[in-house]
Amino acid sequence: MSEQVKILQTDILSKNWYLLKKITYEFLKKDGSKKVHSREAYDRGNGATILLYSLEQKTVILTRQFRLPTFINGNADGMLIEACAGLLDKDNPEDAIRRETEEETGYKIKEIKKIFEAYMSPGSVTEMLYFFIAEYARSMKVNEGGGVEEEEENIEVLEIGFQKALDMIVSGEIKDGKTIMLLQYLRLHNIL
Repeated sequence: MSEQVKILQTDILSKNWYLLKKITYEFLKKDGSKKVHSREAYDRGNGATILLYSLEQKTVILTRQFRLPTFINGNADGMLIEACAGLLDKDNPEDAIRRETEEETGYKIKEIKKIFEAYMSPGSVTEMLYFFIAEYARSMKVNEGGGVEEEEENIEVLEIGFQKALDMIVSGEIKDGKTIMLLQYLRLHNIL
């Protein structure tokens, strides 16, 4: 733990879906003075995301599903186009993303490449997200995907041309941060 920060109190505000905590801490400022702050932190566990791409077809696999937070923040129908992703659920990132890929997209991928990890909303959410890419082929399709029924997932699988996906960022059809980062990674590294 940092010598600059001392946790004074932790209160659980909610354990409904995930864990919402109110943390009171003391922070040592540059001038040597100490300041007490209280902040809320949402702990939903760490996650992983992947962008499947086809060099042969110049396409990517994305998903579309309803996301309540976007709906209540002005996304008219609440539907969001995004890269496959999910929580680690006590698995390592590689095993978790392989599981999520098969559940959500129906593809059983062989080789994956970790490209980086990032905090996506560090001001309020503890989650670390692990980013992967993998090449796919139609022969890897083992089921229809769509998510896990007992988790009440209702996911539409989309195969989109890479250039069209990039254009969808500009048009506002793709607004998901992790998806934009993955698409830009492929572009910046001249993968597609």
